[in-house]
Amino acid sequence: MTAYRQFASVYDRLMEHMPYADWLRFARTIWEQQDLMPRTVVDLGCGTGNLSIPLAKSGFDVFAIDLSADMLSIGRGKWEESPRRAARSDGGSIRWLQQDMREWELPEPVDTIISFCDCLNYLTEPADVEDAFRASFQGLRTGGKFLFDVLPAAQLRRYAAAQPFTLDERDVAYIWTCEYDEAIQEIEHSLTIFARDGSDKAGRFVRIEETHVERAYDDQWLIRALGRAGFSKVERYADFEARPLIGEAPQTAERLFYVATK
Repeated sequence: MTAYRQFASVYDRLMEHMPYADWLRFARTIWEQQDLMPRTVVDLGCGTGNLSIPLAKSGFDVFAIDLSADMLSIGRGKWEESPRRAARSDGGSIRWLQQDMREWELPEPVDTIISFCDCLNYLTEPADVEDAFRASFQGLRTGGKFLFDVLPAAQLRRYAAAQPFTLDERDVAYIWTCEYDEAIQEIEHSLTIFARDGSDKAGRFVRIEETHVERAYDDQWLIRALGRAGFSKVERYADFEARPLIGEAPQTAERLFYVATK
């Protein structure tokens, strides 16, 4: 088993306390506020489908896109094993697609795109962010909405100041340290994870070493980059509150949200 496949296998266990319900609530609120009744949704950087699956169960036709075949495999397995009770009479669907978020494409434009859980921060070159914005613009129908979130530089600094982080539970443990580079607003997360091997009858643990790098981007730069990609309107929000920001983004915000209209 490769190191990344090992990480994919414990991803849901480590991320189970993430605010998935808040991301879904935020997206639905924005769609309602802006009179968008989407049928087709791209979940860009979908991971193991923790947003794609509930959206599909609610009746949306979801295109779940991720670069990792291992993450997609786990997501597909969860979807195939789960009860598919859809709210709409004609049901929802998921297509699992291994594509790069910088150059993804579909045969037909979609109604809306979401990219949550700071996926854009993992693009550590400005040119890559701009490529992802252009691909998303091309993938939307006219009037469609691109919703995404990012961690601002102030939050990366807070992570660096608060580290190290630890977890010690019966089936999994980790040590997580961070190193922040102020000059480029980039943070490197180093994790040593010990996870119980479910296939081992003796209950032994496997050790997984992971390094993740994220970069923060200036709020106004993101707005200008979205404009260069072709988006006609950009609104900003903070910390899951569906009230547009006016003026500078607050330094206290842990997570900034952007809604860009084609």
